[in-house]
Amino acid sequence: MNNKQAIEAAGMHFQNILYEQLARIEEIKANQEWTNFDNIKPIRIGMLGGDGIGPYISAESQRVLERLLKEPVKQGKVVFEDITGLTIENRAKHMKSIPEDVLDNIKNCHVTLKGPTHTPEKGDPWPNIESANVSMRKSLDLFANVRPVRLPQEGIDWTFFRENTEDLYAVGSQGINVTDDLAIDFRVITTQGSERIIDAAFAYAKRNHKDRVTIVTKANIVKTTDGKFLDVARQVSEKYPSISWDAWYIDIMTAKLLDTSRRSEFQVLALPNLYGDILTDEAAQIQGGVGTAGSANIGKKYAMFEAIHGTAPRMVETGRAQYADPSSMIRAGAMLLDHIGFQSLSQLLNKALDICTLYEKEVFTTGRDTGATSQEFGDYLLSTVERSDLGSKWQAYTQS
Repeated sequence: MNNKQAIEAAGMHFQNILYEQLARIEEIKANQEWTNFDNIKPIRIGMLGGDGIGPYISAESQRVLERLLKEPVKQGKVVFEDITGLTIENRAKHMKSIPEDVLDNIKNCHVTLKGPTHTPEKGDPWPNIESANVSMRKSLDLFANVRPVRLPQEGIDWTFFRENTEDLYAVGSQGINVTDDLAIDFRVITTQGSERIIDAAFAYAKRNHKDRVTIVTKANIVKTTDGKFLDVARQVSEKYPSISWDAWYIDIMTAKLLDTSRRSEFQVLALPNLYGDILTDEAAQIQGGVGTAGSANIGKKYAMFEAIHGTAPRMVETGRAQYADPSSMIRAGAMLLDHIGFQSLSQLLNKALDICTLYEKEVFTTGRDTGATSQEFGDYLLSTVERSDLGSKWQAYTQS
């Protein structure tokens, strides 16, 4: 194939991508209504164990949520659904990132709490199927990846709104080798996709009495796509006159999160997919590691909450899965509680987690038999939740 033929073939490939993305934009325009949990009874919470250490930390997360939601469950306001079949074995058997029956069960729930799932990579024994996370985000249009990072004693209270369905990740598997020497990937940023993630960040700031939103791009270099994201931020900000906003470039932003003299100034941050992936892992590490952070994937109809770490196959291979730290998935469970309208229970659980993981640490996991099992940590957390002095203890710790 000569260069002219190669360019023509690449052009047809690009044309197909454009048609797909323009169709997706029309779907975004048509999907404008948010789920109102005040009008739903019962609220269905789907539990997905996942792979590796997933079933262990999922079991503890469910136990904690069921204890906190004991009365709403008894009153028929909340129902837990155990959804099986999202294991790598079953996905490989059906050659699908999410088998159809499993996806149907997920869609039958309003929200899901998900353990980590294995994504096959080159060289491992599993077939090359798409990430279950990516597939779920696409299938349920979970456009907002929300990740809080809190370190009260250092004045850190960040909430990241990472766009979840666009950027390089949207068509990451649709790049093309034009010739043996030239490879091209594609980046997608839309007005509608940018607007809804940025608006979600501003709305969250308003609801939670925050007064600043920070937009993160590289718009000085990536002028068209990042430039659009920044232009949309200017437009959205006009709807929220009580909230100030500023814009930072991704490279200096990664440095400023490490700047102890400045980092407490940041509150809510909104950013495209790739930058968000990088920055939220850095932020989680500052908090104590990716095992300490929870994550929400939110759409207007559905929402999925999860730990941000992986399946830890080495722990399973060496018989240590029962020692996995469930706190990240339980943090995600606290976010789930907030999302479905149980804000006071969410705050209670977050305070208990702070005391258990940041301050007292009377029972802690190490990933080995030198520390607690997942269940022992769950017992410790539940006993902390039920302490009569929980609120005063948390306040004393955070103000010291």
